[in-house]
Amino acid sequence: MLDRSHEKAKISWPYMDTRQLAAFCAVVERRSFSQAAEQLGVTQPAVSLQIRSLEKRLGRQLLDRSGRRVEPTEAGQRLYRSAQRLLAQEEQLLAELGEEAEGELAGRLEIGASTGPGGNVLPVVLGEFQRLHPDVRVALSVSDTQHVIEQVARRELELGVVGAQRRHRGVVFEPFFRDEVVLAVPRGHRFANRKVTIDELREEPIVLMQEGAGVRQVIEDELRERGVRLRDLDIRLELGLQESARSAVLAGFGVTFISRAAIDPDVAAGALAIARVEGLEPAREILLARSSGRAETRVAQAFVDFARERLA
Repeated sequence: MLDRSHEKAKISWPYMDTRQLAAFCAVVERRSFSQAAEQLGVTQPAVSLQIRSLEKRLGRQLLDRSGRRVEPTEAGQRLYRSAQRLLAQEEQLLAELGEEAEGELAGRLEIGASTGPGGNVLPVVLGEFQRLHPDVRVALSVSDTQHVIEQVARRELELGVVGAQRRHRGVVFEPFFRDEVVLAVPRGHRFANRKVTIDELREEPIVLMQEGAGVRQVIEDELRERGVRLRDLDIRLELGLQESARSAVLAGFGVTFISRAAIDPDVAAGALAIARVEGLEPAREILLARSSGRAETRVAQAFVDFARERLA
């Protein structure tokens, strides 16, 4: 037989149900089960059951029921003093939470986004939201879709805003807003403001975003449906993320598929133009990513509601 005397004894602490403590305190204060039940708005058998359960859980007799009035035992008197403090703390906590739920928004919002929404749409919406709620501090990190999803899964970010869905058992997705994907070309390019064929597109130098970028996945899926693979195109450059691709097109190194929102200022300034490709209607649902099972903060929910209305 093994000698386990050296092992530490495991102590099992009883779970304290505040409803049982409230019933116990009411009986002690009223010296009566019936009056305690009336005070709590429950039946007398319900109060008796709560007290019996509490005594069984603690392994102590807490009330002396032998006289005309119910009196606490010595153990009951000690418990009563501690229970009063615990119930007062519970009441204070509930009051504070109630005030927080009704008061001004305050706190920190950690949000991540892929380069499409993170580079153009979200900074403006977050700025407007923060101006509306000056006690809120916002931290936005921008990276590729896959990295944002992994950060959400690890709960490093409360919210993620991404341009494509990746299967991840620790993350749930929901639609947020729609984003149009266009073919951006340099100013004066032969494709500018035209609809071109896929055959014409095959002959043009392409700037492509890196794997993991949401726009790249959208275009790859669109082409695949028409029997075209990315490697069938003349891909000259694979450049990081959206801003890198935009810069390369501005410099005249090729054309790229990109979020419309990312180049609207360049189009308005005449630095870039937009082309359409026959048979392709690339658009993507920008998705909101949350960690499954994580309770959402009031700040996060307020931002989501604000952004949905703003981007509708």
